[in-house]
Amino acid sequence: MTPAEQSRQARRICALAPIIPVIVVKEVAHAAPLARALVAGGLPALEVTLRTPVALEAIRAMADVEGGTVGAGTLLTPADVKAAKAAGARFGVSPGLTETLVKACEDEGLPLLPGAVTASEVMRAMEWGYDCLKFFPAGTSGGAAAIKALGAPMPQVGFCPTGGVSLANAADYLSLKNVLCAGGSWVAPQAKMEAGDWTGIEDLAREAAALPR
Repeated sequence: MTPAEQSRQARRICALAPIIPVIVVKEVAHAAPLARALVAGGLPALEVTLRTPVALEAIRAMADVEGGTVGAGTLLTPADVKAAKAAGARFGVSPGLTETLVKACEDEGLPLLPGAVTASEVMRAMEWGYDCLKFFPAGTSGGAAAIKALGAPMPQVGFCPTGGVSLANAADYLSLKNVLCAGGSWVAPQAKMEAGDWTGIEDLAREAAALPR
């Protein structure tokens, strides 16, 4: 799968809802009910970050949830890409972009949403064929103003800002022409997962799904 094909797939995933939940799963038992709650609330694209020992098991559990499209976040190496695809991830997200990561996603046929924040990083991604990128970390890299500025010379690139995005500022990002969606962790708080408050998480998801873009 070429980078251009990956970006086409990534754009379709970004179009599913205004927010992609950025999820940290610490207990496998939370994975399926969490996915069901988020999907029921209107957020079908789910990014499970590879930051815990059970992340791959969580992806396997979420992959079976009807209506969901589960992906793997924090892809750093070719081994991460291979493991994520084997676990059932349908897309990948990375904080940056390297040549080895590009080749791994081509070989594994995994659509990648790679990270970029500077004009040079965006231009390099475009040289490889990507035009759908993660803007990370958004909050400390100029936020919505920086993404808007990048849109002037490179309007063909669509972004998913992540990192510091919240319900309070999500609309600032989503109002931009070159923002396809945004990634946020507030819709899957650890406290609610530990309490088994899936109804509360569904409510947060529904509120996020209603954000205009």
